[in-house]
Amino acid sequence: MRIATSLSAALAAALALVSGPALSAERELTIYTYDSFVAEWGPGPRIEAAFETECGCDLKWVGVADGVALLNRLKLEGENAEAGLVLGLDTNLIAEAKATGLFEAHDLDTTAVDVPGGFTDDTFIPYDYGHFAVIYDSETLDTPPQSLNDLVEGDPDEKIVIQDPRTSTPGLGLLLWVKSVYGDQAGEAWAKLSDRVLTVTPGWSESYGLFTSGEAPMVLSYTTSPAYHMVAEDTDRYRAAEFPEGHYMQIEVAGILANAPEKDLARQFLEFMMTPGFQNEIPTNNWMWPAAETTTDLPEAFDSLVMPDKTLLFSPEEVSENRSAWIEEWLGAMSR
Repeated sequence: MRIATSLSAALAAALALVSGPALSAERELTIYTYDSFVAEWGPGPRIEAAFETECGCDLKWVGVADGVALLNRLKLEGENAEAGLVLGLDTNLIAEAKATGLFEAHDLDTTAVDVPGGFTDDTFIPYDYGHFAVIYDSETLDTPPQSLNDLVEGDPDEKIVIQDPRTSTPGLGLLLWVKSVYGDQAGEAWAKLSDRVLTVTPGWSESYGLFTSGEAPMVLSYTTSPAYHMVAEDTDRYRAAEFPEGHYMQIEVAGILANAPEKDLARQFLEFMMTPGFQNEIPTNNWMWPAAETTTDLPEAFDSLVMPDKTLLFSPEEVSENRSAWIEEWLGAMSR
């Protein structure tokens, strides 16, 4: 018995010596993204499990408040960023992201990607898209705004929660939405709308939480947001207002950092991102439209969503050139 025990102990020690380095050498991929993507109810955990099965690696998420905060973090960290890949910027930010010199070309075939209007780029690949919308609580708001102008000119006692364009991609989306409709009169529109704004939050999660807790009858979100409530909560209480001026579109993208420690692994993830293994998780976990083919049918709730007749979208270059000035205009108007 003692001999057998000694042999067992020796064998265990030998295995530990062999397996220890192997485990420590397991490849890792760190991805910067936004908090709601990696939340327990978001697509991140499921995508992580699916990708790790394919790559035999360890996928680690690092979440920040929102998409603009991702770019701000990258600018602060520069070449010292720990991530190999960034997921959660959008087309409104890619020109500015490229200008940092922190990203490199993906060199991948992106023909699987299909978004409205088409989108191709040598550095960033789309993974989902959606249209911004004012979501309202039909049980507390009898007459929702019928247009963007109706929202701007409406009853100041009927409040909306919005996001900060300096830190949030939805907040930036609303800024661009107003600018694309009002042009040179955007400042005046913001000054009027400010009376209806309950608060401005750093990111989408905070504002949507205030809305669903009853703090305000309206929130800036997406035309797809009501699908969550219909599927997960079996209610059509929360609805999107359809605006004849059009709805601003968001295309969310991912890209490889030039200093990525495992570039082949980062490219493998981007390839995976364009497959059903990733895309299947987008509609009912990120509550956006998938940017590539899925192998699961969308819930019936998606058939009842607002489908904008007109899509608004600035070019990435135009946003990069004007973003700072337009934010200054917003700040000035909101502080009047």
